[in-house]
Formats: sequence, structure tokens, C-alpha cells
Amino acid sequence: MVLGIAIGWAFPEAQRAQHGGWAATDLKILSTIFLRMIKSLIVPLIFSTLVVGIAGHGDDMKKVGRLAFRSIIYFEVVTTLALVIGLVAVNLTKPGIGVDLGAASAEAGSQFAARKTTFSGVLEHTVPQSFFEAAANNEVLQIVFFAIIFAVALARVEGRTKTVMLDWMQSLSDVMFKFVGIVMVYAPIGIGAAIGVTVGKSGLDVMLNLAKLVGTLYVSLIVLVVFVFVPVALLFRIPLRRFWLSVKEPWLIAFSTASSEAAFPQAMTAMERFGVPRRIVSFVLPTGYSFNLDGSTLYLAIASVFVAQAAGIDMPISQQLLMMLTLMLTSKGVAAVPRASLVILSGALAQFGLPLEGIAVILGVDAIMDMARTSVNLLGNCLATAVMARWEGELGEPVPEGQALPA
Repeated sequence: MVLGIAIGWAFPEAQRAQHGGWAATDLKILSTIFLRMIKSLIVPLIFSTLVVGIAGHGDDMKKVGRLAFRSIIYFEVVTTLALVIGLVAVNLTKPGIGVDLGAASAEAGSQFAARKTTFSGVLEHTVPQSFFEAAANNEVLQIVFFAIIFAVALARVEGRTKTVMLDWMQSLSDVMFKFVGIVMVYAPIGIGAAIGVTVGKSGLDVMLNLAKLVGTLYVSLIVLVVFVFVPVALLFRIPLRRFWLSVKEPWLIAFSTASSEAAFPQAMTAMERFGVPRRIVSFVLPTGYSFNLDGSTLYLAIASVFVAQAAGIDMPISQQLLMMLTLMLTSKGVAAVPRASLVILSGALAQFGLPLEGIAVILGVDAIMDMARTSVNLLGNCLATAVMARWEGELGEPVPEGQALPA
């Protein structure tokens, strides 16, 4: 990561524009290869582990339903707290005051806003019309939905058919975890390249532009971690030091690549080694990627009010709360991939009559903010799996590195 920052600083894109030659942004191919390898294993990994986790406990489907119910309650409570923190922070610091939207273009915001997202649309989008289409597009929520129905159906099958299918799914799951191990050997190269590209394209000076907005987000995310995540971990008796040591590697991948997908396989392995049973990890983690985006939710609260402040629009707290409710509903089911939050933000700005020029201003520092919110999304979902395991009374002992994970 440090080497990537150094390369990005030494060979900025601006230098090539002036003098020609090589730039750090040429490293993008290395980070793209890493992300493509990761995305290629997401669907078989989620599908196989989720089917085994549910169908393998088909004798107690109430346990599966209870886990789903508790997970949704937890997700809603934590994301609501994230919205509250973001709303309080942006009203205290007022980062939009003094920002000039006059020179900005609404074109970027219009492009994002064209991809409208509604709550009913999210519900419809949850159900795949084709498993293969969902798999080809890496639609995590659709794969989860299909896998749950498939697993419940498999749990109702008796005899050799069920045994053969479960054995095949377990074999696929075992192979995919080995696949993850192979891909992670390449991770340092992919992560370093991603950081180099970001710094080379935007420059270290990007932190100075709109520093108040970036600072508000980062401080708010720290407040979320310290005053929400830590108390939740203590309440459910999650050992903080062991938890951080388990998740720091996938957290670094999420921060460096600004993609939760890139960190997903490593996060699954990390939480299993932490002591969370595979059936809980395989259900809570992918579901959380659609319903528990704590960092992105907090970012949306800050960014939406920031645009109103920059435009000189005085939004009463009642209207802000209505906008937060809209954001909370429409952000569910959105894939945790780079720029997805901008789609939600643009739709909300258009709905509440706020200028889309604000998107152009935010885009200048969005790469820096995306890294932070994505890594917090990852941290929040890993914590959710540990909390659900403790709530279910199934949080076990850690599995040492080198020792095979339990099936």
C-alpha cells in the first residue's frame, strides 16, 4: 500500500499530460485483474455456502427464520443510527457553506439520476428472472434470494437426491475457499496498484480540496465505529482485539480498492476463523452487503445535506428527516460496488429538488470518501456476523492459521 502511494505521487497523471511518458494510472490493469478474479468467485462461493448452511440444517427451519429476523432487526437499528450520526454531523460542521456550485456541471448528476431507484423497484429487483443472468451480473441480493429458495426446497427433499446435492455443494464450497487462497496471493499487487492509480489520478492534494466535507465524513465514521460498533461488540461480548486482528486484512482490501466485493471472500474466511459458524457467515455477510451498508448510509446523509447547504437552500429538519427516510429505503438492495451510492444520492437530490451540480463537486473527492465508507461497510458486516453468532449462542473458538476450517 505504501509503495502504491509512493508510485502514485512520483508518477501522477498530470505529469504525463505535460511531459508524456509513463504514469501511475497505467497500473490500473493490475488492480482490474485482481477485481475481476475476485468477482469471478463471488457467485459460486455465496451460492454453495448459503445452500449448505440452510439445507444442512433443514431439520430446524425455524432456526433459519429466526436468524433472518434477528439480522434484519440488527441491520435496521444500526443503519438508522448511522443516518442520525451523519445528519447531526453535517448540521454541526456545515461543510457546504461557502462552496460555489456555479462553475459545476449538472451533467454527471443527471447521468446518475437517470438510473432511478425506488423502494418498489428494489423489491422487484431482489427477485431474479434468471439465475444465470443474476450470476453473470454479480447481483448478490438476487443470488441470495435464489439460494434461500433453492436451499429450502432442497431441505424438503428426502433420500439420495438430497445427499448427492448437499455433498456436491459442500465440495464446491471447499474448492472455492481454496480458490480464494490462491487469489489472495496476488492481493498485495492488486491493492498496491489500486492505491497507486487513485493517488496518481487525483494527487495527494485532493485531500485539501473540499477538506471540510472529507473531514466531516471521516470523523463521523470514526464516531460510528467508537460509539456504535464498539458498544455493540461489548454488549454482545465480542473480543475487540481478536475481532480487529481477524478483519484487518479484508478491511485493508476494502479500503484500498473501494470495493466491498473485493474483500468479500477474505471476510468470509476471516469470520469463520474468528469462530462464526459457516451457516451464519454465509447468510449474514452477503445479506448485509445489501441491507447493512452503514458507511454508505452515513455518507448519503452528509452528502445530501451538503448539496443543500452549497446551494443555499435552507432545509428544515422535518424535510431532512423525510429525505433520510427516503435514503434509508432506497439504499436497500443496492450492490456494494464503487459509485453505487452516487446513484442513490442523485435520485434523492432530483426527488427533493436539489441541484445535481452538487454531484460534480462531490466527484472531486468521492474516491477518498468511497475508500472510507466501503471499509466501514465491511467492518459493520463482519461485526454483524459475530453478533448474530453470539445471539444464536454459536460463537466458537478461533481457528488458527494453517488449520482447516470446519465444514
